[in-house]
Amino acid sequence: MDAITLFSDEQLRTLVNLRQRYEVWIAAERALAGLPYDLRRKEVKGHAYLYQIFDRGGNGKSLGPWSDELAARLKTYRAAKADAQARRDASRGPLDETARLARALRLPMIASEAGPILREADRRGLLDGALLVVGTNAVAAYSIAANALIRDLPDETADFDLAWIETEARHDEQVLWQLLKAVDSTFTVNTERTFQARNAKAYEVEVLVAPSRADTMARTDRPRPVPLPEQEWLLAGTPVDQVLTCRDGSPARIVAPDPRWFALQKLWMSEQSKRNGLKRGKDLKQGMLLLDAVALAMPHYPLDEAFERTLPGELAPHFLRWAEQRPKAAPPSW
Repeated sequence: MDAITLFSDEQLRTLVNLRQRYEVWIAAERALAGLPYDLRRKEVKGHAYLYQIFDRGGNGKSLGPWSDELAARLKTYRAAKADAQARRDASRGPLDETARLARALRLPMIASEAGPILREADRRGLLDGALLVVGTNAVAAYSIAANALIRDLPDETADFDLAWIETEARHDEQVLWQLLKAVDSTFTVNTERTFQARNAKAYEVEVLVAPSRADTMARTDRPRPVPLPEQEWLLAGTPVDQVLTCRDGSPARIVAPDPRWFALQKLWMSEQSKRNGLKRGKDLKQGMLLLDAVALAMPHYPLDEAFERTLPGELAPHFLRWAEQRPKAAPPSW
């Protein structure tokens, strides 16, 4: 048990409440996102029309001359919008209170800058099959999945790594670029590293993709990732899906790769000569400690012979090396 410290009952209760209250809030946010920005009855040269408004500037288009059908449509729209706004506003207070409590209880957190990106991605439904958090920010989600603090894991860095995993082609949608611009209009693509975007505060977002998923991105979308074969490993297994807090006390949801595959990919990366030497040491430490935590506190992610048989030749030696080095201690009783 030296690798982890189990959460207290109060911490566990807070995490349950955080998840429940976040889900109520995000459901209302998604309902609002699914509605037009606004619908308005407008008079043009003495004739009435129903207009769909696209933005704060009042830009929009006519939906046709005023009629009983369009009047009913406007009434339905206003009722749906008012209901979603009421649910969102009512849920935000309890959610913020629980997030502040999670922070006070020193539960695992991620960088504040990642929060708006994750919330906007979730609002747009992108965390349900289009994007995975694959960098160090994922480690906090793994701790929550283990119901324990994973000791001595390297902290998050001043960047944010996302993997594009969509299976359905989005040829005409700039999904990533619209997401980043909605969060911060100062994001620009790094011309020297086109898989990376950076905002005015120098916060970096890097996008990765497995070769099998590269063709589902629109060719005009940005940042533009370079397909990497090792990203295929992170598509295997069962993803972790957790709600946690950022360092500013705001909530966020993370969907991250299966922790076993994430850890083994880190161990593989630690031996790649092309990898930055400073990062290779961190990769090794992350991979070993995370596998220890999985063995100790995540029985739903078995590290057994059946799992070992699924490993490709590049990863199998790393799994065996970890298994040989790991102390032969019995797992905790649950």
